[in-house]
Amino acid sequence: MTVEHLVTSGIFSLDGQDFDVDNNVWIVGDASEAVVIDAAHDADAIAAAVGDRRLTAIVCTHGHNDHINAAAALAERYGAPIYLHPRDRVLWDAVYPDRAPDAALTDGQVVRVAGTELRVVHTPGHAPGAVCLYAPELDTLFSGDTLFRGGPGATGRSFSSFPVILDSIRERLLTLPAGTRVLTGHGDETTIGAEAGDYEEWVARGH
Repeated sequence: MTVEHLVTSGIFSLDGQDFDVDNNVWIVGDASEAVVIDAAHDADAIAAAVGDRRLTAIVCTHGHNDHINAAAALAERYGAPIYLHPRDRVLWDAVYPDRAPDAALTDGQVVRVAGTELRVVHTPGHAPGAVCLYAPELDTLFSGDTLFRGGPGATGRSFSSFPVILDSIRERLLTLPAGTRVLTGHGDETTIGAEAGDYEEWVARGH
């Protein structure tokens, strides 16, 4: 079982503004099958990394365009289903008005790949349908844009909430083992323990 990391670059668009961003794409699997977490920007680059493995799922941690804008092309290439939490459908529809996700993510759901469980943890705040994926066998959390090295994901735009993301992090993520690796949607990885000590500072700092 491996976790492969690919960085793709493009534009994040929301509320009439555009931002240049680098996104982390995570590929979890073995030599025969894989799951892609957050198909961002460049379907060709992601497909090159997946290769001839069977792609069993494309999981979207949330519906912002920079996390889903290569999902449809990748799904078409591999015949893989796209998973999204239904509360982020409004964000999805802004990118894909004529194509629905293939399956809904629900809290507690398990996505399996190569014998490994990825447990869905609903963590609203950055977006209403934001989720993280926890792989206990790998001691790893794929946090999307909910938790970063140094703090929570941004909440200054539509469909986001600072109090809600703080609750999600406190109740759903900081309860995980301190040594859990946190592989984020942008930037460097961290651990649950490294971030847990800063929670009160985040609260005081506000959004």
